[in-house]
This record gives sequence, structure tokens and C-alpha cells, in this order.
Amino acid sequence: MVAAGPTQIIHPMIRLFVGLGNPGPEYEATRHNAGFWWVDALADKLGARLQAERSYYGLVARVNRADGPVWLLQPMTYMNRSGQSVAALARFFKIEPANVLVIHDELDLLPGQAKLKFGGSAAGHNGLKDIQAQLGTQDYWRLRLGIGHPGVKAEVADYVLRKPAPDHREAIEKTIERTLEASDLLMTGPMGQALAKIHAQPPRPKPPRKPDGATPAAAAATGEVAPPPSSSPPGESS
Repeated sequence: MVAAGPTQIIHPMIRLFVGLGNPGPEYEATRHNAGFWWVDALADKLGARLQAERSYYGLVARVNRADGPVWLLQPMTYMNRSGQSVAALARFFKIEPANVLVIHDELDLLPGQAKLKFGGSAAGHNGLKDIQAQLGTQDYWRLRLGIGHPGVKAEVADYVLRKPAPDHREAIEKTIERTLEASDLLMTGPMGQALAKIHAQPPRPKPPRKPDGATPAAAAATGEVAPPPSSSPPGESS
């Protein structure tokens, strides 16, 4: 069972990263393929190459690390059959669901937002539905990448299969870059720290610093109030 506090989450390290999407050039740049984009970026970071593996119905890369191997997977089964690919690889290499992280697009988050969670329902996501059915459990990790919502439920199917607007794509790519900074934590096991890093808000920009030696006239121009003159004679401290 996962405790509520992020520092108390003690599930073991991630051994299988699964990015969800649909195969084929017509889907490559669509919102539903945000999980593919994340795994592509992780492969670049790790110097790994995804290759077709018929036994696992997807593109697979294996990364050998000092603490054990890590697999990257992009199911080529189309979204609603993602579990066929995930279960085949996880069972062959005896990877427990708690060691699996599924990265997917999330309608309930805005572009630029991301959330890491353990377990829970599929919330209507067809890829997650099939993974849960094939693994026989909801108890695996998910990284939810925000894509926004069209505002009308009837438009969701078309919305996820369309390309995001340029500003939304840029926001999603920045989120991928930011969440990848937690990949080492995900692979080594301190999931509470990974969760805190992924959920951390970007720092607010600091106000511009007042130049040294600003004159009273300059202070007045900027709306700043100069301190009152000292009553002490020159050379003495007040």
C-alpha cells in the first residue's frame, strides 16, 4: 500500500518505462502520442536505441545499469491494445507492476502540467484500461502529461488524435524536459523525491535589483521612497 505522504512512498525502482501512443506517421505528432515523445527523449538521454521486438509487440530498448537493467517500451499495438505489449515484456522479464511506469497524455491537466501517481482507475483512458486488464491490477505508476481538454466530451476522440497548437506543443515539450530530470530518481528508487521533483512549481522570477548608488531623482522616477537623512554628524554612526 502506498502512503499518502510523498516522502513515505517506498515502492521499488522503475524497471520498465512505457510510453503510450499510436504507431504510424499519421499519429506521430498527435496529442495521444505524448507518451511516445517522453520515451524518445529518455532514450536520447540514456543513449539507447529503440528497436522492433515482435515478441513484445513494440519498440524496445534495454539499458544496462550498475543496479540492474532498465527497459524502455513503445507498444506498436495501437492505444487500446497497449496492455498486450506491456504484459508480454513484464511477464517475460519478471517485472512487477510496482516497477512499471506508464507515461501517457492526460486530458484533465493543462499543457505544461504533469503529475506522477501510483495506482487508481484508468479514468477513461483506453491505453490504461487495457494495461490494467492485462496486468490484472491497477497498482503501477503513471506519469500524466497534460494536453488540455477540448471542453466538450463528444469532441475528445478527435481532439486527442489531432496535433496540438504550437504553443501547446512547446509547453508539453518543456514539461517532458523538466520531468526527465527526475529519471535518475525513478530508476534508483526514491519515489518520494521523484514525485516532489516532478510536482515542484517552477521558481518565480525575482524582481529587478535596484542599481547601486541610485539617485533620489531615479528613485522618485521608479516610485521608490528614499530613506530620511541621518541626524548624526558626518563620521558618526546613528
